[in-house]
Amino acid sequence: MKNITFPRPLKKGDKIAICSPAGYIAKEKVEGAVRQLRRQGWEPVVMPHALGRWGHYSGTPEERYSDMAAALTDPEVRAVLCSRGGYGVVHIMDDLAKLPLADDPKWVIGFSDISALHALMASKGIASIHSPMAAQIMKGESDVDTASLFGILRGDRPAYVFPGHDYDRYGIATGTLLGGNLAVLAELINTPYDILRPDTILFLEDVSEPIYKIERIFYQLRLSGVLGKVRGLIVGQFTDYKPDDNYADMETMIRDLVAPYSYPVAFNVPCGHVDHNIPLIESAKVTLKVSPSGSNSIIFHRS
Repeated sequence: MKNITFPRPLKKGDKIAICSPAGYIAKEKVEGAVRQLRRQGWEPVVMPHALGRWGHYSGTPEERYSDMAAALTDPEVRAVLCSRGGYGVVHIMDDLAKLPLADDPKWVIGFSDISALHALMASKGIASIHSPMAAQIMKGESDVDTASLFGILRGDRPAYVFPGHDYDRYGIATGTLLGGNLAVLAELINTPYDILRPDTILFLEDVSEPIYKIERIFYQLRLSGVLGKVRGLIVGQFTDYKPDDNYADMETMIRDLVAPYSYPVAFNVPCGHVDHNIPLIESAKVTLKVSPSGSNSIIFHRS
């Protein structure tokens, strides 16, 4: 793993660009996020095509690239908040990869399809934040995950404690945290942006994917040797799917697929397409503790 650069903490008056690199978004959600960012003393900048629409997307690939490129290279912008996920980041990844991203790194914020952008930033050795986006940020600091995100942007390194699960495998592991939406990341295997790799603490979530499709990806990771060589596994929320003839739920399938290994596994971690979606710093060093006490934790290190 290459040395990781952490974008600098935000201070009062710093600009946060709001982009829509994938799907289109309702104007009121962006406006709500803008209000909350201003309350923090930051200056949100809604990029020209962030509220646009071109089919399922916020704009053409050229328009979405233009917004992201401008935000990522503007010396006054300190963070890029992706308004929502959906699909479409893959259209602009190769062009974004050509930018001098490491010269003046910004915090990239989002989840779901934005997992592809986190993979891109990781490939450049830059930390980023897998976290809620506009629809949740508009709730403000009364939302615990939004408050945590704001803290990270100011330089905090969180320590999360969450309940255990019957399928947990106990243990302690320290390593680099990488992951996100499994279906998105699986499409990047064997590309320059592949972050499903050994020797990491991997976190995974997904939405609206049948059990057999997630099982297929887990088998790919198992057959490639990745699944057996991670330091720890964080199983986030897998939502909006139906039981199938072999498994009643996703967690049981995952439990069976990781049974041959000995590293710690935490199930039912609050990250993904759910109301409680803890911000996770991609590429950061963390310690995962999975305990028989019924209380698990993810602790972020300073270095």
